[in-house]
Order: sequence, then C-alpha cells, then structure tokens
Amino acid sequence: MKKMANSVDVIVIGAGIGGLTTAALLQERGFSTIVFEKNKFPGGSCSAFQKGGYTFDAGASVFYGFCDDDSKGTLNLHTRIFRKLGIEVQTIPDPVQIHYHLPAGFEVPAWLDRSRFLESLCQRFPHERNGIRKFYDELESVYDILNSLPAGSLEDVMHLGVVGARHPLKAMSLGIKTLFSMGKTARRYISDPELLRFIDLESYSWAVQDAISTPLVNAGICLADRHHGGINYPVGGSGAIPAALVKGIEKFGGSVRFRSEVLNVIVENGVAVGVRLSDGSEVRAKAVVSNATVWDTFSKLVDDPRLKVPEDRFIKAPSWFQLWLGVDGSIVPKGFHMHHIIVEDWAKYDKLGGTIYFSAPTVLDPSLAPPGKHALHLFVTAETTQWQRYDYRGEEYKNAKEAFARTLLARAEPLLPGLQNAVELMITATPQSHARYLNRRDGSYGPLLKPGQNILLKPQNRTPVKNLYAAGDSTFPGQGVIAVTYSGVSCASYIARKLGKGLEYL
Repeated sequence: MKKMANSVDVIVIGAGIGGLTTAALLQERGFSTIVFEKNKFPGGSCSAFQKGGYTFDAGASVFYGFCDDDSKGTLNLHTRIFRKLGIEVQTIPDPVQIHYHLPAGFEVPAWLDRSRFLESLCQRFPHERNGIRKFYDELESVYDILNSLPAGSLEDVMHLGVVGARHPLKAMSLGIKTLFSMGKTARRYISDPELLRFIDLESYSWAVQDAISTPLVNAGICLADRHHGGINYPVGGSGAIPAALVKGIEKFGGSVRFRSEVLNVIVENGVAVGVRLSDGSEVRAKAVVSNATVWDTFSKLVDDPRLKVPEDRFIKAPSWFQLWLGVDGSIVPKGFHMHHIIVEDWAKYDKLGGTIYFSAPTVLDPSLAPPGKHALHLFVTAETTQWQRYDYRGEEYKNAKEAFARTLLARAEPLLPGLQNAVELMITATPQSHARYLNRRDGSYGPLLKPGQNILLKPQNRTPVKNLYAAGDSTFPGQGVIAVTYSGVSCASYIARKLGKGLEYL
C-alpha cells in the first residue's frame, strides 16, 4: 500500500458546491485543506460541459445569492463568499425566476418585481386577492428575519448565543416559524383549489415536494428572495461557480485533486483521522468533510452497519432524466424567458416525469452557443428502477433514451413551436448517469423531510463519527445551490471554531 507522508487540517470528499465552499472558507482562514474529487471537473450537479461548440449546464441554473447590494437578498452568500476570496464572478440578472405554463391556459411568470407577480395572480384569482397578499406576506416575514441573521452553524453554541443576544425577538420568531409548513400556512388564507395547486407547484419547482411537506422557512428563502436579491446567471454557465471556488482554494494555498476517488474514511477508535484513496494511498487530517449523500457516507465511505441511515428515516429525493439540445436559434422568439415549467395535468405534476423543467440559458448568455444557435435544457424526475433493465453500454439503452427524449420534445413543442425539427444536437442522461458520475445512491439528490417533520430534523454538519462532518444537500437546509452553499458556510464555521480559529461572519 502506498502511503502519503503529507497531512492537512481538513480533507473534503467531493468537489460539490457544499464541499468547495467549506474548503474555500477554511483555506482563506488559514487552515490547510485538500479536496478529493472523483471526476476531472468540479461542481457535481452544478457544473458545465462542452459539446459541439455549446456549453451546457449539467444541472442547476437558477441561482440566488449574487446581489451586489447587501441590503437585498437572503445573506447574498455567493457575493459575500467571492468578495472574501477576492474572486470575481460576473453574472447576468434574470427578470423572471420561472415562467409557469399550466393547465387551462394558466400562465404566470414569477417576476423579480414582486408587485407585478402578485398582481398577475390576483387577476387570475380576484376572489383570493386578500389571501394571496397575506400568504406571500408570511413568506416575506420569514425572509425579513433570515436576511438579518448571520449565517453559521446551528450546532455552534457560541454562534447561537451571539445571534440570540443580538436579535432575540427575531431568533425567537424564527424558532416559532420552523414549526409551520408552507402548505398549511397557505391554507390559512386561501381556499381556491387551483391556486393551492399552484402554490404546491411553487414548492415542487425547487423542493420536489408539495407545499404541505415543505417547511415555511425554506419557502421564505426561495419564494421571497427572488423578489429582493433576485435570480442571476453566471457568465459562462453554472460551471463558473465551482471554477471560482477552486480558484479561491488554490489562491490561498489549498488544492483540489481531480480524478482522485476516496474509497473510505479512515476511522480509528471512533475518530475520523483521514481517507484512503482508490490508488491505495492515505492522507491524514484533523477533520474530514463528506460532500456525499447521507446514505453513501454511511455505507460506502464509513463501513459500519451500526451507522447506516434507516431507509425510512427520510424520503429519498428523485433523480432526473435530462435532455440537452443545440437548436436553430430562429425558433426562440424575442422576449423568451430563460426558465420555464410545464404542467399538462394537475393530477400528474408530482408523478415521475409529470413536470417538465425547461431552461434556455443562451437567451441571457449567447456565448454558450455558436452564432445563430441556442442551448436548451429539459429535465423531468425519474428513478433508476425505470432504466435498470438496460445495460447502459448497450444499443437498447441508447435507443430507449432517444425514444424517451422524443416524447419530451413532443410535450415541449407547444412552448417552442418547431422545436422537434430544429434540433441539431441532442445529449441525454438517465438516473444511472447521475449515479455513475456523481457517486450518489440511485442518482438521488439527497433526503427530503416527511410531511410534518420539523426542518431542524434535517441532518446537520456533525455526524456520529468524531471529526467527520458533512456538507451538501443531505444537510440543513437541503437541496439547491444556495442551500448547499449555506451548508458549506455552516460546516466551515463549526470546524474553524473547533480547531481554534473561528470564521468571521460573512
């Protein structure tokens, strides 16, 4: 077995956004870090790839946290982090978070302008005007609290003490609001079934759960912040975010090692002391951070059956079937928005494949496609069980992917007439692709809370193994780029305090 003589303060397993954020903030603070990444690129599901002259977002493309005005936007974590690192990430403001296309001709863009968005709902549901205002005001009140509280670990007693002392009433109010769900709050003010379905979809669009299952606190971030900090798209695509974090880590002396897969965490006497790589080498550290899912951490990385997370503890988030297209640009009309959601049947919106997510990043950043072309991205929820009968290396698998992609194109045709005939490049990926490339159980995007579970039951940064920590979508506050960024800030804050040199608040 090959041994590595070097050791560091902190090892991070996986170059997802949560892990990279943790490493960047710790490295800037003076701790030595190494990030090990299986792939040759950073970012995980928030990355980009090139094909045929196009740049495609591998997954995420709706980004909060890039407002230059610190008085707007929930903490503006991306802006604050890159400011601290001295790294610039240029972005393009998006006037609409999502343009919804729903049954019975119901269309509504979620405008940056809050009044414009609410008025469009009021015009569709004039009898619910008061209820609409009151419900979205509830989300606004959550946003107001969160926007005034500094980011930090909920497991850090000193952090909680500082926040409680400086903002006692807001901290108490936030604690109370963690007991409520988005859906039950909506139903206090609204009774129209179609409007309640829309509110469920507002939740499903980012949480992949209906509003009843979604904590009010999470909704206050995603559905109120869009009207303050707004949605901003990084120039060059989503890969610009992890690339900038890597640059920040390296700027302060840390390293990100690609094509370096971690086989397992080395645990001695119940304490994580390092990692073992696939080439047999070992690296020691004072702390180890896993950016893997909670299931992969305690089945692959830590092989201790006593620590396996019970399958029924959480709901497993679904995976995705994804379709990337290079198309003739003439089919995309002027004024077309970047992000769209298509629901053809309310009874199927939360079933596998029932909701189509659609993005056209080249309407904001034309450099992502050759002249006269557009890059498009379509995806729907899916599970590995739907594709397990195929050998992913075989022709049958390839044909099945293409056939399913054609059905998606047909369903999206009403949004962009002529779409099916305009396709010049098509790339597909199944949940099996997510499982292989992202090292995720069943290609899942982490655990979801069950209806009625308090948001504080979400796993935090500490784990049952001493000196082994976690970041990413398996930890509080959950799924989404800004959420995993928060988890990275929280994780770095806790580790820095434990190692004797706490982070300054962003």
